[in-house]
Amino acid sequence: MREDRAATFWAEMSACEHFVQIYEADDAFMDTLAGFVGGGLSPGHSAVVIATPAHGAELDRRLRLMGLDVDEAREQDRFILLDAKETLSKFMVNGWPDDGLFRSVVAEILDRATQDGRKVRAFGEMVALLWAEGYCAATVRLEHLWQQLCEDKTFTLFCAYPKAGFTEDPIDSISRVCATHSKVLAM
Repeated sequence: MREDRAATFWAEMSACEHFVQIYEADDAFMDTLAGFVGGGLSPGHSAVVIATPAHGAELDRRLRLMGLDVDEAREQDRFILLDAKETLSKFMVNGWPDDGLFRSVVAEILDRATQDGRKVRAFGEMVALLWAEGYCAATVRLEHLWQQLCEDKTFTLFCAYPKAGFTEDPIDSISRVCATHSKVLAM
């Protein structure tokens, strides 16, 4: 029954939906991510995942356990899995996201994913990495850049932050992050 509710939730997501999950345990977060990405690998859809290597490997494992052909999806650019730190390095300049570089890097990835008119679900963990390094203003700016691109390219966007990363005035910090999203998932 839990899987049915999750599938219904993902089916109700509209284009340009930008939601966040602030999580305490990796397992709960990975359940959410696998459900989100798994639905994005259905016919006519694709998924872009920009994650840490550990989360990328765990996601791959879970998708395979769900019976999805991850290798075929990768070959067809229906599943694009990228390293978050490496991707960040392509558009960060002096601790700040460069608007033009970001747009160029991420638009190219999205163009691959939208081949044949596919709808895209994107997950980005780059914001959590920036936040953890103390680049709070740069994180909020990156969230806004994602939102602008979402409005131009029309895709569903999921972000996630570990709750442990909110060490400085957690209530205020969590509020700032949540304010940049259209939906907040329960922790």
